[in-house]
Amino acid sequence: MAEGLQEKTEKATEKKRRETRQEGQVVKSVEVVSVFVLLAGLLALYFSGEYVYTNLTGLMKDLFRFESVFNLNDQYIINLLVRVLSKFILTVLPVLAAVFLIAFAINIVQVGFLISFKAIKPKFSKLNPITGFTKLFSLKSLVEALKSILKLITVGGVAYYCIKDEVNIISHLYDRSVGDIFLYILNISFKIFIWVMIVMMVIAIFDYIYQKWQFEQQIKMTKEEVKEERKQMEGDPKIKAKIRSIQLETARKRMMQDIPDADVIVTNPTHLSVAVKYDAAVMNVPKVVAKGAGVVAEKIKKIAKENNVPVVENKELARNLYSTVEVGANIPSELFQAVAQVLAYVYKLKGKI
Repeated sequence: MAEGLQEKTEKATEKKRRETRQEGQVVKSVEVVSVFVLLAGLLALYFSGEYVYTNLTGLMKDLFRFESVFNLNDQYIINLLVRVLSKFILTVLPVLAAVFLIAFAINIVQVGFLISFKAIKPKFSKLNPITGFTKLFSLKSLVEALKSILKLITVGGVAYYCIKDEVNIISHLYDRSVGDIFLYILNISFKIFIWVMIVMMVIAIFDYIYQKWQFEQQIKMTKEEVKEERKQMEGDPKIKAKIRSIQLETARKRMMQDIPDADVIVTNPTHLSVAVKYDAAVMNVPKVVAKGAGVVAEKIKKIAKENNVPVVENKELARNLYSTVEVGANIPSELFQAVAQVLAYVYKLKGKI
């Protein structure tokens, strides 16, 4: 089956998740951010209400106080705008600061600290009208539309529920002071915000669950993709086998070069050959410098005969050395006596003892 037709049934690997994150694709719910931003704004407005009220009333008094005839020129208008804007910014700064900090913190909590330039890199594929039309009627677009309708109905319903009993009071606000009207509006707004926030929390929980599920579905992989990724990480088996073959061949050649320096070749005698070397000046115990079975064993014996290295038949010792001692390793203590007897025999033949 072609890769493009394969169904994505496998969970994303850690490598795929890292690559997806680097591209700016992460699990994030806008509704969670909205809830905490609303809560931050509400609390900031609640605790700074007196400050906001004092500054706004002071600004209004300043704007509508006509103590003298002013000269309406460019400089006056610029000074007026600077004064009004600076006063307004200072007034709303506590609320804006709280909203910004909470929005930033919640995004960090959701996705961690992430800067992805790939996410903002222009993609000309997004200009494809066919792709855009397809996305317009996708499951994601449908869910977002339903979510927006649900939020609209929720906010409208909560607002109606909160003010339906306040109609009579609202109709008589005209004979109250500006301060009373402002405080009344704040109280009603606070009540609406509380109820909206409660409902939005429920929506945010379900939205985060949905966003996580949708993200996991999007980054799923086909069996072929998983196989290819594993091959890239572990290496192509054919290449690894070739490298291992080259390494074995190199080790075999190096092993064959050490045979002429061996003291004895122990055989079984047809299938196994083990070359043993002992130099009392530099070695504490003898060691195996070469070993092999079958064709390699025959080659070891051939090189030994060409270099006048004694070949001794000892079936049990040959088997033990071949199965328990690696090339370049020392002879184990349990084989000391048997190897010593063979070496003594060889030294006697050479007239060394």
